[in-house]
Amino acid sequence: MRKFVGLGLAAAMAFSLTACGGGSSADSGNKDAAPAKDAAAETTTGAEQEGGDAAPAAEGGVFKLGVIGPLTGPAAAYGIAVQNGVDLAIKEINAAGGVNGAVLEMNSQDDEHDPEKSVNAYNTLKDWNMQMLVGAVTSKPCIAVAAESANDNLFQITPSGSAVECAAPENVFRVCFADPAQGTASAQYIGEHKLGTKIAIIYDSSTEYSSGIRESFVAEAANQGLEIVADEAFTADTNTDFSVQLDKAKDAGADLVFMPIYYQEASVILKQASDKEFAPVFFGVDGMDGILSVKNFDTSLAEGVMLLTPFSATEEGSKAFTDAYVAAYGIEPNQFAADAYDAVYAIKAAAEEAGISPDMDASAICDAMKTAMTKITIDGLTGDGMTWDAAGETGKAPKAVKIVNGVYEMQ
Repeated sequence: MRKFVGLGLAAAMAFSLTACGGGSSADSGNKDAAPAKDAAAETTTGAEQEGGDAAPAAEGGVFKLGVIGPLTGPAAAYGIAVQNGVDLAIKEINAAGGVNGAVLEMNSQDDEHDPEKSVNAYNTLKDWNMQMLVGAVTSKPCIAVAAESANDNLFQITPSGSAVECAAPENVFRVCFADPAQGTASAQYIGEHKLGTKIAIIYDSSTEYSSGIRESFVAEAANQGLEIVADEAFTADTNTDFSVQLDKAKDAGADLVFMPIYYQEASVILKQASDKEFAPVFFGVDGMDGILSVKNFDTSLAEGVMLLTPFSATEEGSKAFTDAYVAAYGIEPNQFAADAYDAVYAIKAAAEEAGISPDMDASAICDAMKTAMTKITIDGLTGDGMTWDAAGETGKAPKAVKIVNGVYEMQ
């Protein structure tokens, strides 16, 4: 196993839950990579130019890296963060000499968090002659795209597609934990840290993401001495009024509300809970990362909210990455940016382990990468000593953050 701190920014950039693999192999030379803001290499998004701009000329050629995620719509905070994280990593890697002498070129496509549009984005990238894929960002689109990439035997790594089915094909790896791991880890963390004993759950029954986490949370809760006093669902069609769910939780005496949901609905729940003077501990998972950036949301309502996430932009070990990210994109990175950044460094490490070159076709690259991914060990923004198994899964200890004075503090 070869191990390298793959950040060109600082040693020791660790954290973990929604697993993310950064770093690269020991002989990569990435140790001296410049931050993206200083790199001359350019990447592109699908919005800038169909098919993508040409990557800088390189003696070793160009690897074409596709990215799929929601760049518009209600989940855009995730997709934009992933796009930026990929962009930052690519610029660093290209400035440091590339991968096996070749540079990386990005083409990013918007799927609007819609499975059909995600498949359309995938086909657009195929027409561009994509060789490897980062994405899709959210679970339903990722499941749809994984079926396509499996048929094509094209290497895919999702930063954040956490539904079990996302990584079911043998060509797909993930940087984050699968949903069941998030639910189990959440129950264990709550129990071990005695954050509450009477638990209410508010979840979205219309998404695999939320339902999967909720199911494994319930299964583990009993082992942790947690009593589920309310278990309330909503759907995509009923995600604006949570009065019933909150009333049931309050009337049941819940001292903690577990919300395995996305940040948009969570922001509404926090506002409506405040209106009802209901103030339990609110505990979420990675989908709640982004709540502090919701437009017109009073962030004071999120004070004390906890969530399992592998990354905090305010931690000392993240400072160099955060500074480079803010300089490049004008906003602090969230865990999805870190996930994506680490995913690109995982690609770099596996590509160097496999010895692939851009003149290989996508299927041959995939065959080599599938084996190489199980041989690398990397340190990144979101975890130390990360490895992958043949099922595409990574493992690391869960971490939690708490929102204090409008910022995440690692617990």
